[in-house]
Amino acid sequence: MQVTETLSEGLKREFTVVLPAKDLEERLTNELVGMKDKVRINGFRPGKVPVGHLRRVYGRSVMADVLQNLVNETNRKIVEDQGLKLALEPQIVFPENKEEVEAAMEAKGDLSYKVALEVLPKFEIADFSGLAVTREVFDVPESELSEALDRLAQQNRQFATKGEGAKAEKGDRVVVDFVGSIDGTEFEGGAGTDIPVDIGSNGFIPGFEDQLIGATAGQQLTILATFPAEYGAPQLAGKEASFATTVKDVQAPSEVTIDDEFAKQFGMDDLAALKTALGEAIAKDYTAVSRRKLKRQLLDALDGQYTFDLPPSLMTQEFDNIWRQVESDMQQSGKTFADEETTEEEARAEYQKIAARRVRLGLVLAEIGEKAQVQVTDDEVSGALVERARQFPGQERMVWDFYRKNPQALAEIRAPIFEEKVIDHILETANVTEKKVTKEELMAEDEEGKPSAAAASEDKPKKARASKKKAGAEPAAETPVTNASE
Repeated sequence: MQVTETLSEGLKREFTVVLPAKDLEERLTNELVGMKDKVRINGFRPGKVPVGHLRRVYGRSVMADVLQNLVNETNRKIVEDQGLKLALEPQIVFPENKEEVEAAMEAKGDLSYKVALEVLPKFEIADFSGLAVTREVFDVPESELSEALDRLAQQNRQFATKGEGAKAEKGDRVVVDFVGSIDGTEFEGGAGTDIPVDIGSNGFIPGFEDQLIGATAGQQLTILATFPAEYGAPQLAGKEASFATTVKDVQAPSEVTIDDEFAKQFGMDDLAALKTALGEAIAKDYTAVSRRKLKRQLLDALDGQYTFDLPPSLMTQEFDNIWRQVESDMQQSGKTFADEETTEEEARAEYQKIAARRVRLGLVLAEIGEKAQVQVTDDEVSGALVERARQFPGQERMVWDFYRKNPQALAEIRAPIFEEKVIDHILETANVTEKKVTKEELMAEDEEGKPSAAAASEDKPKKARASKKKAGAEPAAETPVTNASE
């Protein structure tokens, strides 16, 4: 084979490859000879089928395999000889001249084709010791543990009927049937039967629960309530609904004693064990927030350390993924770019920057991980896959099989594990300072308005962030694309 480089521009490489007819003929003949002892053809004894006859019967299909194998071998050789790391799979362009292709298929002519490659940029890994980040530490006070115990007790209260004529009060449970309508027309999902409503729990749309105060069993009433402006169903958001309601029962909560017997309801030996488990769970949540904020700082610092050309295909791929999600979110919410105080053009420009950051950080983390020989074990992947499957009760086996049979989907499980291990590797060398903070400080937004819940990720563009903040909604998170280059 003959390989000639025809383009070396930035991260793009192009080569012209010529596969001589004599090489094609030699490969084809060798493959056909190897088939003699394997095929069974009527009229011929095993191993005695003439190669010429095999060529007439199987020649084209075997040559197709020969060409595919030669193309794969050539691609590997180009990558190895040039010392390249590919951003995506090579793009092969065969000649448009059908006569040339037909001649190659018969091994009667050379086959010339082009290979287009997009390579990953080369850059040096900076010294981590110069990275300075702060880990915020919040010590959970005893009062918060007590509040958590009280909430647990409230959530597990038993309720008993108050009796005939008893009026519902705040804290009571009212069992109701209702049918909701807007402008006289019933809406989907607006009806319920034997629905328990805990007055004061804020489990229903604003105003619904309060209008049940004073209700008695058997009473029929009309409840008027308005769906929040940011309600999940766009067709209901901000609209006033009328609920024809029948009160079927009024129940009062029983007293709950927080003791060893109460703890045993949750599989604990005693109250002390329940407090320990609850305290660890609360601390774990705050530690996760601290970790996200720490990771945000680290990624921001890394992003500022590196400047290099980004593979256009990875940029396009990443931006397209982000933009599809943006369009889906806007369609579901019923909002427009004007609602977000921006334009489509401005939003695209902002999301291009986000895509660039994600690709850059993904490449940096992948390179750091490779240099540090960071490995993700099969056990770690299996553990994460089990957790993913648990998110779909009743469908665990289907989820498990899906990921196991789809390498690309499984890579999406592996990538976050790899990323976290690389972050840990960097933190071992970086200058990490611990700082005691209050709960409010830990949960506060950073100075750019990015909430700590998205600390390890990119947020919406600035104008969209402001709009989301007003609505009280949580912005979507974006993470570096380490799986694109691992």
